[in-house]
Amino acid sequence: CRSLTIRPPRQPNFIITVICVEPRLSPATLLRKLQSIENRLGRRRCLRWGPRTIDLDLLLYDQYIFSNRTLTLPHPRMLERNFVLYPLADIAPHLKLPCGKYLPEVLANCNPDGIVRFDAGETRGSTR
Repeated sequence: CRSLTIRPPRQPNFIITVICVEPRLSPATLLRKLQSIENRLGRRRCLRWGPRTIDLDLLLYDQYIFSNRTLTLPHPRMLERNFVLYPLADIAPHLKLPCGKYLPEVLANCNPDGIVRFDAGETRGSTR
């Protein structure tokens, strides 16, 4: 799906994709790998929530709950972000989250404003 930007500075809308993998890496190692990919693709961390070429987030790691200074699982703002929850529901519609809630329950309280859905092969998208 595509999401409208909601924070300053004003920047282009962005494409959101959520994937599910079965990693053989620890959460910390997986995060480092994701950040390495971002760096290779030109990501520069100059301004919080600023424009970026790519943003790879580790949202969940099974039912693992963890926090240190570099990583918090589940992602600390995941439940506040409709642009993450809607594509997550596309791949795991009945997911039980580590907080104990099920994804449909969380989505029932989400506003789909600003979300534009893309289907396979589509280039323009349709509003949710």
